[in-house]
Amino acid sequence: MTVADVLLGALLGGLTLYTLLAGADFGAGIWDLLAGGARRGAARRELIAHSIGPVWEANHVWLILVITLFWTTFPPAFAAFASTLYIPLTLAALGIIGRGAAFAFRKASHTLTEQRLYGATFALSSVATPFFLGSIVGAVASGRVPPGIAEGDIWRSWLNPTSIYAGLLAIGVCAYLAAVYLIHDARRAGAADLVAQCRRRALVTGMVVGVGAAAGLAVVAADAPDLFADLRGRALALVLLSFAAGLGSLVLIAAGRYRAVRVTAALAVAAVLWAWGAAQYPDLLPPDLTVTEAAGDPTVLATVLAVLAVGALLLAPSLFWLFGIFQRSKPAAGNPPPR
Repeated sequence: MTVADVLLGALLGGLTLYTLLAGADFGAGIWDLLAGGARRGAARRELIAHSIGPVWEANHVWLILVITLFWTTFPPAFAAFASTLYIPLTLAALGIIGRGAAFAFRKASHTLTEQRLYGATFALSSVATPFFLGSIVGAVASGRVPPGIAEGDIWRSWLNPTSIYAGLLAIGVCAYLAAVYLIHDARRAGAADLVAQCRRRALVTGMVVGVGAAAGLAVVAADAPDLFADLRGRALALVLLSFAAGLGSLVLIAAGRYRAVRVTAALAVAAVLWAWGAAQYPDLLPPDLTVTEAAGDPTVLATVLAVLAVGALLLAPSLFWLFGIFQRSKPAAGNPPPR
């Protein structure tokens, strides 16, 4: 295993953490959109606001890490990636900015009209952003990002069956993760009605996402046969792990094991990303650019690895402390809506 392989693993690890943490964040925005009117949905939105408190900004640490690692350790791949996919990248960035600003402004607003405006911006951005991020993954996985500056088609690279499937799957995964995480938070708040609502949503969303993920493999088989062949080959164990963890999560939800299901749900989602990584390795941009070919200068790689190790010693305890503080505090069961 080379230094480049280790850094690629760190990149995939950062992407996994961003998916699990930001995914729950985006999914909470989706449920915010579906919470109901100002009065009827007040308790649900209060629970959502408390639950995403520690992650709505902190999760972007992982996105910054992924981007920084990508361009410093694999510059030729990053140049091709950014120059071909700059349209969905820009749209995703606008969505991240819009939802963060709207979330902050809504809490500072005093009128119902302003809260509805910012709330709609927050919720709609929470749907659009994971779609664009998922379509970017689909573009890379299906081999539509060739090496070179702007060598790929700027539209068809991410507007194709595999990318659209990946974008829709990303929306479903985000909604599912948020519903699963919110069950335990509602339980800690002592809000039995919210527990029941989140439980139903988690069960329904989990079944829909599971069926959609399985059915979507037919889309991948027709549109990206090389990727499908690798998923059935070297990545098959991870694909099966994802389905097994997903089924296990549904069983745990039905049985009321709300703390344990957080682990299995996260594993089901993470295994999808790991299967993608295993399927296309050793290619970084399939089918023409390998990890070895895309790796930067060995001195740069060694320096980045050392800095990454030191940074992890500082970052990991801080984030554990942050999440621990929020998990110890009791969520509000809902405040009266503004008049």
